[in-house]
Amino acid sequence: MPEELPRRRAMEGDCLSCMKYLMFVLNFFIFLGGACLLGLGIWVMVDPTGFREIVAAKPLLFTGVYVLLAMGGLLFLHGFLGCCGAVRENKCLLLLFFLLTLLIFLAELSAAILAFIFRENLTREFFTKELTKRYQGDNDTDVFSATWNSVMITFGCCGVNGPEDFKLASVFRLLTLDSGEVPEACCRREPQSREGVLLSREECLQGKGLFLNKQGCYTVILNTFENYVYLAGALGIGVVAIELFAMIFAMCLFRGIQ
Repeated sequence: MPEELPRRRAMEGDCLSCMKYLMFVLNFFIFLGGACLLGLGIWVMVDPTGFREIVAAKPLLFTGVYVLLAMGGLLFLHGFLGCCGAVRENKCLLLLFFLLTLLIFLAELSAAILAFIFRENLTREFFTKELTKRYQGDNDTDVFSATWNSVMITFGCCGVNGPEDFKLASVFRLLTLDSGEVPEACCRREPQSREGVLLSREECLQGKGLFLNKQGCYTVILNTFENYVYLAGALGIGVVAIELFAMIFAMCLFRGIQ
């Protein structure tokens, strides 16, 4: 019996050491990822070669840079707290790491619940209604219109169901008058990207099929991402599992530190 107590303590010490190094390695990669995202965001904001002006002129890109900075900063702080708390065996840092991980976990859980509740808003009818009511053509200062233009150019599609959606788009018809049946974002390009050359702008705007992307974006995007649904689900489950293990390791180390 007297020998069992030291042996048990030694086993507990080995388990804590294993948790400590696993937690350090995991959070070191999180720290590096956050540092890369943060560095990329800062570079875009201060780049003297003119990229900053391009980003500032596009509301979506401008918002994306701030999202990049926020994500990078959060991951950087998260990884730093985890690494330092594990190596230094600091209870305060471990507690902060646990609370931050818990907040991220709760935010992800809330987002999943909201996505499930509002899933009916992701229907074809909903997007069609919003497009016909709010789309303003080539107005890149309007975030909604700029988003749709980027989607249509990137995926080589037009409208939600097809070019016919723009016949009902009241704001678009009012702004363009008789200048075109469809927006320029619906025109075919070579290659099919924002930098691609329009095959024929005039004939496209007149609605001629050879120079116009006829397929609706809803079907194109659905087909594109259908193959990645299970991958995204698996990654989501993996991230949640890692976060749960990280919180368990943090609490075990917290309680094991004398």
